[in-house]
Amino acid sequence: MESIALKKVVEKMELENLTPDIEIKGIRVTQSDVNRPALQMTGFFQHFDATRLQVIGFVEYTYMEGLSEQRQREVYDELMAYDIPAFVFCRELRPNPIFMDSALAHKIPIFSTKKATSGFMAEAIRWLNVKLAPCISVHGVLVDVYGEGVLITGESGIGKSEAALELIKRGHRLVTDDVVELRKVSDETLIGSAPDVTKHLIELRGIGIVDVKSLYGASSVKDTSNIDLVIRLEEWDKDKEYDRLGLEENYTEYLGNKIICHNIPIRPGRNLAIICETAAVNHRQKKMGYNAAQELYTRVQRSLARKRNDDEDEDEE
Repeated sequence: MESIALKKVVEKMELENLTPDIEIKGIRVTQSDVNRPALQMTGFFQHFDATRLQVIGFVEYTYMEGLSEQRQREVYDELMAYDIPAFVFCRELRPNPIFMDSALAHKIPIFSTKKATSGFMAEAIRWLNVKLAPCISVHGVLVDVYGEGVLITGESGIGKSEAALELIKRGHRLVTDDVVELRKVSDETLIGSAPDVTKHLIELRGIGIVDVKSLYGASSVKDTSNIDLVIRLEEWDKDKEYDRLGLEENYTEYLGNKIICHNIPIRPGRNLAIICETAAVNHRQKKMGYNAAQELYTRVQRSLARKRNDDEDEDEE
């Protein structure tokens, strides 16, 4: 199961630690969803998912403050008997001494944020969804081309990095070279990113390591990108038939998600950067409802229909 250190969540969400005496180094978050323990404050714990971050908003806080001191001690002790990673109080709310004492006794950290409850939850869930998504590493190059995430794959030395460098010079953005970390954030979306070690770097055989951000500026790189299209480079095979119309889409699969894939044969003289650009724009056009291959098919059908009508008119005469 994927997990992330609570310390990283605290840093990302800029949370204020209200219990600095509690060691959070070994605490990890395993769920991307968060929970507002409103029902638990009433004493209902059935189906309670204690592994989530517990978020206290203004509604929960108001209810808690309205309880008698005896009832607060009972509910808080029962709540914190679960293995909860942390509590987060939104809108700069502060827990009362009874809540603090119970949290310290059970060694559950408490944090505070200035953000509104709904805003904090949305941001936390979005970020945790990415960080805790199933992840694999694949060999390839990921480039953002006209807003489309293009994953270029193929055998080592076939020219993936060179194609990416040409795309960068043409104004597109590099996400990662050589190793692409793919995360499944939903059944429709794959996110690609670079390992920290190789971030913004490209390896060019004969030259070595090139720092793209230093050479071409911050506008030439991007931290993450959706995987919208896969271009698989392969050596030209004269005996193999390649798709020349594109009426039927080919797909490849990563983590159970199907992504449109183009197999591009490589031979001297072919400009890979222009091919990648054209593939990205064509893919974007298809998403907007226009398919050039289908348009050609429609024109051919119309031409044949006109020809049949003309032949029938000549027969009648």
